[in-house]
Amino acid sequence: MTTGHSSKPKPAPGSLRELVQVALPLVISSGSVTLMYVVDRIFLTWHSPEALAAAMPASMVHWTLLSVPFGVAMYTNTFVSQYDGAQRPDRIAASLWQAIYLAVVAGFLLALLTPLSGPIFAWGKHDPEVQVQEVRYLRVLCLGSLPFLLSGALSGFFTGRGHTTVVMWVNVTASLLNIGLDYLLIFGGGPVPGWGITGAAIATVSAQFTAVGLYAIVLLRPETVKEFGLLANRRFDRELFGRFIKYGVPNGVMSLVDVAGFTVFLLLLGQIGSDELAATNLAFNINSMAFVPMLGVGTAVMTLVGRRVGEGRPRLAIRTTWTAFGLAAVYMLAFSALYLSVPEILLLPYAAMADAENFARVQNLAVVLLRYVAVYAFFDAIIIVFSSAIRGAGDTRFGLWLTLVAAWLVMVLPTWLAARNDMLTLHVGWIACTGFIVTLAIGFLLRFLHGKWQTMTVLEPDLLVSTPALQADSSPDSQSEVTQPLQP
Repeated sequence: MTTGHSSKPKPAPGSLRELVQVALPLVISSGSVTLMYVVDRIFLTWHSPEALAAAMPASMVHWTLLSVPFGVAMYTNTFVSQYDGAQRPDRIAASLWQAIYLAVVAGFLLALLTPLSGPIFAWGKHDPEVQVQEVRYLRVLCLGSLPFLLSGALSGFFTGRGHTTVVMWVNVTASLLNIGLDYLLIFGGGPVPGWGITGAAIATVSAQFTAVGLYAIVLLRPETVKEFGLLANRRFDRELFGRFIKYGVPNGVMSLVDVAGFTVFLLLLGQIGSDELAATNLAFNINSMAFVPMLGVGTAVMTLVGRRVGEGRPRLAIRTTWTAFGLAAVYMLAFSALYLSVPEILLLPYAAMADAENFARVQNLAVVLLRYVAVYAFFDAIIIVFSSAIRGAGDTRFGLWLTLVAAWLVMVLPTWLAARNDMLTLHVGWIACTGFIVTLAIGFLLRFLHGKWQTMTVLEPDLLVSTPALQADSSPDSQSEVTQPLQP
């Protein structure tokens, strides 16, 4: 796994080859994470319907608590990509350290929230046995929040510079470890007792610790330490940290309102019954096979947009964004066809070792819910690509406000009103969920077309006058593009 600059000819900026070179390892990486979670849910399905019903609400609550610091940590990608475009390795290293400091503090604070697990799920009023499982799962995840945050920060050092094969191998290795530990710790084997859903949570946290260790091994190679001055630039930088907060916190809060909205949605939907909640979890889990790999394309778009901004050529990123959307749309529409035509086949792995009578009820509901997923899958592609493009430039506040309005007014509020008036059904809830995704997609597309993101950056103003990357680039694209000053 290399970390320095490659001697191979670079693909033309804005080209399909450039996009694929950055995106493909990230798609594989995201796909491995998807496989990990899918297998986790399959094992929990085999273990008990209550464990399956509990897994997603507990995971969503954890991501709600984690989302703000994780969103800031992941925004390391944008700082690194823009500094990479401006050819400032020292500032790349400084950005990474600010993210690490934030991750350590936030990870400690999140561990202190473990006692809240019980009251949170008591409010949800799920079946008592489901509540017990939810609390067990969440407690372990809260205690293990630190490696999630550190992994997000360290991955940005590599994705932001386009060295995405490192991230691919780290995530593939961690995911395979998680799958092996999942089976062992859920069901037990030899001297190891079966811990059920608690074992699944321990496996997930162990995989994240492994990812952090692998990133550290690559990061601390002598040539990397020397090239970026990793040790010399490790001090806390108040001004740079302030910009991290300015741009990263809206990105994190956007994730918070999104995840929190889905969490409340799931808690409300769980009041209908355990079968309905389990079917909802299955539908989301199956769609993750399509949705999560496309997040790799989104990260690639964010990286390339950030690089063009750092070079002072943001409009060249438009071509990359539309190319990425074309690929993502075709991919998601193909999955929509599968959801409509062969849903039972997609559900076969979950049914393999589950109780036949219990799973039959859940499967019938899940088949219906996959039709809703087929409707909004195309809009997921719009959200992933165009939200990533504007955030790669530094436009994070718009996404925050759009997500806040769409998640809580379009999805949560109608679901809550229906539940309060004893009118909540699975169809009512899923219509609200679909409306939320469509609203979000239209909003991000319009924001991208408006073009304000082209005048934004997260860098210091003195880096925007001229950049070595632009001056050295003699490609037709760079010669024909008229650059303009950017505003932070």
